[in-house]
Amino acid sequence: MFVESFLKGAFVIDLEKREDDRGFFARTFCQREFAGHGLELQVAQCNISFNKQKGILRGMHYQVSPFEEAKLVRCTMGGIYDAIIDLRRDSPTFRQSFGIELTARNRTMLYVPRGFAHGFQTLERDTEVFYQMSQFYSSEHSRGVRWNDPAFAIKWPPDERTINERDRKYADFCA
Repeated sequence: MFVESFLKGAFVIDLEKREDDRGFFARTFCQREFAGHGLELQVAQCNISFNKQKGILRGMHYQVSPFEEAKLVRCTMGGIYDAIIDLRRDSPTFRQSFGIELTARNRTMLYVPRGFAHGFQTLERDTEVFYQMSQFYSSEHSRGVRWNDPAFAIKWPPDERTINERDRKYADFCA
């Protein structure tokens, strides 16, 4: 089931399970279904982020043209608070943020369109996040904005955080 968030083009996706007494089967990605909702995701790369501790914050990351990327994010072990920011200057939701809990238990996914920054904070120890990316990583085109920049008003979980130096030192966003 695809539900568009208030940020145009960003979707929360719940699995459509086919269940029986053995368990269930569900498709996590179908190019036709995504295209039917106007979502593009030609998978160029898949990544896993494993996080040993609760409170690890990674983000807010994005890539600039010509390496802007759409992402499909799913938590396969543990749980995260996943946050996105609309950085598309021509968007009516420019600079607005959206956040959602993605856990191994709820199996919810988040589709992040091109032009958005993305980050997360772990809610549990030993958390693993799986990403499908529409573009290859390019360090020359990799950028970020500060996780707690007041311009975005992200409501992060109140836990203690561990943030690497690069993510901590991103500058405030300049419109």
